Amino acid sequence: MSEAKKIPYKIYLEENEMPKYWYNMRADMKNKPAPLLNPGTLQPMTAQELSAVFCDELVKQELDNDTREYSIPQEILDFYKMYRPSPLVRAYCLEKKLQTPAKIYYKFEGNNTSGSHKLNSAIAQAYYAKQQGLKGVTTETGAGQWGTALSMACSYFELDCKVYMVKVSYEQKPFRREVMRTYGASVVPSPSDTTEVGRKILAKYPGTTGSLGCAISEAVEVALGNPGYRYVLGSVLNQVLLHQSVIGMETKIAMDKYGIKPDIIIGCAGGGSNLGGLIAPFMGEKLRGEADYQIIAIEPASCPSLTRGKFAYDFCDTGMVCPMAKMYTLGSGFIPAPNHAGGLRYHGMSSTLSQLYHDGYMEARSVEQTKVFQAAEEFARVEGILPAPESSHAIRAAIDEALKCKETGEEKTILFGLTGTGYFDMVAYEKFHDGLMTDYIPTDEELQKSFDTLPKV
Repeated sequence: MSEAKKIPYKIYLEENEMPKYWYNMRADMKNKPAPLLNPGTLQPMTAQELSAVFCDELVKQELDNDTREYSIPQEILDFYKMYRPSPLVRAYCLEKKLQTPAKIYYKFEGNNTSGSHKLNSAIAQAYYAKQQGLKGVTTETGAGQWGTALSMACSYFELDCKVYMVKVSYEQKPFRREVMRTYGASVVPSPSDTTEVGRKILAKYPGTTGSLGCAISEAVEVALGNPGYRYVLGSVLNQVLLHQSVIGMETKIAMDKYGIKPDIIIGCAGGGSNLGGLIAPFMGEKLRGEADYQIIAIEPASCPSLTRGKFAYDFCDTGMVCPMAKMYTLGSGFIPAPNHAGGLRYHGMSSTLSQLYHDGYMEARSVEQTKVFQAAEEFARVEGILPAPESSHAIRAAIDEALKCKETGEEKTILFGLTGTGYFDMVAYEKFHDGLMTDYIPTDEELQKSFDTLPKV
């Protein structure tokens, strides 16, 4: 029997095969991520301090470095059933186009209304907010995937949702904004004049197109100033990587079912949510010495926190109102160039992933956005899915690895995360097709100016 008959084009799990728990990578890490610090005292943040900003149960998850498995509440499992399991797809058509001996698989997270993997954590965070009896939540969003997912989750649990959207994305992606409003969220371009920190940022950087760091500052200020509200975040935090581990858990169960073992695992990297989720169980095996994988984080050359950043304590937001995290960072004041259309705009990286990268458990590469969109177009033409720009960073690396296999004749198995669809990103695709997209790479001097502002910790 040929391999094509043994392994289907799309691999789905049965309901009884679905993961019933989230996996916490930190439990298996010898070097735990450094704690969040109170910017006033420079002491580790306590649960009591964090509970003023985050939901109580999420604070417990954020600080827990020891519990390996968290049972997924039944109400969240029931919601997951609307779009999970997501398919693990063998990219036969892409393999044929590349004429590579490599086997390419992708985990597709765009088959839900929000269009991305972000819903996996959004529904969990909204659930815990509802359980706590809160009125609503505030958040930031960059390209709009997280804001879309959270607005959908909040509508499900009848919670108010206030979204601060990075101004350049607010203007470039009006339809993403309207989906959020359809689900009942209020959406404000950030930085704005609706908050004190927003006004300060506008005064310091007139005409700025914004950043995730700016939007986070505004969302946190609003949460702290409104009783019954808490702030929620779609990436970076330990709790988010925990929820997103459902991606990797499903992937590993499906691969084990068919006797598939990936040699290379690739994920796009902005703040770390999808990358951390995809690699979670595989990284767990690597940490425990049970198996080995080549794990590659792919980030934009215009916002290269892992490949060119500093491993240091930094503020998580531009307004410097949030706790400080030890991570690979470009500096909390770093704002990507306005021509950067590929998402993944955060100045730092998850503390968990930063520690794993620092300890040599994975590698990182950066790619220019025109090469990213070339890969997106090549993938769309043969696999029939228009990928999100963020996901296309991973596609670029997967194609590059497959072409290496073509040169060497190695039959490696490549797995990458297809985090979502790009149907709300057509302005970026239009610029690419019209030849108006350019590659911006910050100079060492520009980055150094940002590094000079890092807190002295």
